Amino acid sequence: MNRRGYLRSLSATGIAVTAAGCLGSFGGDSHPNVTMSKPDVNYDVSKLPYPAWNQQIPDLTIPAPLEEKKISLRDVNKPSLITFIYTHCKTICPVLVSTLRNVQTHAQQNGYASDVAFLPISFDPQRDDAQRLKKYSKQMNIDQSIDDWHFLRPQSKKRAKTIVTDDFGVHFERTKQKSKDKYMFTHSALVLLANEKGYVERSYRGQSPPQKQIIDDLEKVRG
Repeated sequence: MNRRGYLRSLSATGIAVTAAGCLGSFGGDSHPNVTMSKPDVNYDVSKLPYPAWNQQIPDLTIPAPLEEKKISLRDVNKPSLITFIYTHCKTICPVLVSTLRNVQTHAQQNGYASDVAFLPISFDPQRDDAQRLKKYSKQMNIDQSIDDWHFLRPQSKKRAKTIVTDDFGVHFERTKQKSKDKYMFTHSALVLLANEKGYVERSYRGQSPPQKQIIDDLEKVRG
């Protein structure tokens, strides 16, 4: 079963998975690609539908329209927080974005703003163009004065499906609306913390990401 199929079966059972907490502070010699130890959870993280602990994020290059450039995820070279959104969302996405924004604020106030990247990926490229993302950034009080926050937008609906669902294992489905421009999505909620080598240290699944835990985990990953 691929990531998409497994995630759908997981969602159908109502299971919400959050890979937080750890056995220790370091990955150990047996896991040289990660800093943090395997999460202390009662399931096999290697079988999750999305990239989890000690797995490398997909080798993808995605346009960042506000900067008129492309971002290669594995070339970020600093710890990064990755999530998946669409800007017309009124429920889960504002919470996901607000969590990342609050972590960004903490980073700026505590002197590590240049040591972390924020990478929200849109799965609604039809509407989330540069103009819309710029407006949304202001609405959500995102500080883009430094090069740490990148709104990423796949080139097409097909490409968004490939990146978000097939490569990252995050399910989303467009709802049926009478107006073709006022559709919404049902979707999973996920935040990934990847280290500077592109390996996932922690995965946070659920509609209320644990902000303090993310900040604490980020501190460990930054060293």
